[in-house]
Amino acid sequence: MAVIGRPREFDRDAALEAAMFLFWRKGFSATSMNDLCDAMGVRSPSLYAAFGSKEALYLEAVEHYVRTQGLRVWGKLAEGATARAGIENLLIAGTESLPKSRATPAGCMAVLAAVGDEWPAAIARVAKKVRLEMLGMLHARLQTAVAKGELPASTDVDGLSRFYLSVFQGMAIQARDSTTQAELRAVAEAAMAAWPGSG
Repeated sequence: MAVIGRPREFDRDAALEAAMFLFWRKGFSATSMNDLCDAMGVRSPSLYAAFGSKEALYLEAVEHYVRTQGLRVWGKLAEGATARAGIENLLIAGTESLPKSRATPAGCMAVLAAVGDEWPAAIARVAKKVRLEMLGMLHARLQTAVAKGELPASTDVDGLSRFYLSVFQGMAIQARDSTTQAELRAVAEAAMAAWPGSG
């Protein structure tokens, strides 16, 4: 006769969401297992049984961030009728979502994973992968703009993609330093003024 395990005594999705917000706010190294147990409302054995390890939990939290918080911002890139409008939408969404609010910590979890912490190799790889995916999204949008004639054929698509990713990443780090929404909006406007042909 098969042995049936005890049913899980917590909502795994809600616990993962709580872990995501805690890691986002404190970073990987500064977050202890006790912190995680308290935030997630679980005991240590249950946490390990459900997620395996602190590192595995962080990796899953980053994936959850990308699917939820990240998509809300980066989804704006596809919403503009033109590449310029899409990138402007992305940066404006950043000005609204990156500053600390009652609902979220400051900054972008995927960007913040690049700075200020000693990361296990697996986490560093995943964080880099996410940032490269951001770059790829910008590159694809700009490449399409060249193909459609929105941008000249001579446009340095790689350089322009890296420029706007650097702007977004810089905004995320500045937001962590308590830069206001209005100040971030000024950064976004300056970045859009640098769009090819705007001068």
